[in-house]
Formats: sequence, C-alpha cells, structure tokens
Amino acid sequence: MKDIARQNMSIKVESMDLLNGQIKMEAHASAIYLAMASWCEQNGFFTSAKFFYKQTEEERGHMMKIFQFLVDVGGNPISPEVKNINHDYSSIVDVFETTLEHEVAVTKSIHNIVLKARELGDITTERFLDWFVLEQVEEENTIRDILDMIEVTGTEGVGLQMIDNKVNDWME
Repeated sequence: MKDIARQNMSIKVESMDLLNGQIKMEAHASAIYLAMASWCEQNGFFTSAKFFYKQTEEERGHMMKIFQFLVDVGGNPISPEVKNINHDYSSIVDVFETTLEHEVAVTKSIHNIVLKARELGDITTERFLDWFVLEQVEEENTIRDILDMIEVTGTEGVGLQMIDNKVNDWME
C-alpha cells in the first residue's frame, strides 16, 4: 500500500525533499524572529519587538502553507527540529542586518527549489512557489527600507527611538 501511494504522489520526490528543507528553514526563521523580538523587548525597542512577533507568525504561516501543500499532493511533510537560535545581538542594526541576510538566504532557497521543479517538470510545485517568490521580494524590500531608514536616521541619541517608532510603518 505504501509503495502504491508513493507512486501516485503528484509531486516529484526531489521536490518534496527540497520543500521539507524549506519547511525547516521557515521554522528556523520563525524561531530566529522570536529570539529577535525578545532581544528587542529587553533592549527597549518595543515597536521592533512587535514587528518581529508578527514576522514570527508570518514565517510559521509560510511553514504551514508548504506543509499543507505536501499533504495535498500526497507527499510526506516532516515536522522540523529547530536548533541553534542566536539570542544575542550587538545592536538594533545587527538585528536588522541579520534579518536581511536570512531573508536573502530564504530567497535563494526558494529560487533553487523553483529551478529544480522546473528541471523535473514538476509544474504543480513550480506554480505553488510563485507566491513565495513574490513574498520574498516584499520581505527583502521591507528590511532594506528599514536599514536605509536606520542609515539616514543614525543610531546616536534619540535616533534609536526614532528608528523603533518608524518600524511601525512597516507593520501592515
């Protein structure tokens, strides 16, 4: 029975394996953003903390969207183990620079899965990932905008409070 079900999956096994890797990446992102929210709370960046709490939920939503897709196509989604979460940052700039690095890595991962799905002729997976491709454009742009604002505002004196207040503009 198990072999028959596997033969009748509407997803290529290689695509499923890559998507399970993406599930893990999204779960890791959710945990990272939760740690960043905690750091922001502890350091008086309360609006930024709210931003990262929102990001935590968004990344978990991404994970669940992929998880459910794998269920829907007859695949085998794997609940990921999350380890190695950094809780220490040197500054609010460090928090957002780390966020951008992470989002760029997620974008590259999504693109790689799209290219592999295309190579395999896995049209269903490729179409499913269209939303994620566009979502990553938005994610990276938001963090770049915040980093640009930090650069213009500066991080001396009242600039730090202005930065935290301005992050509210990106919490739609």
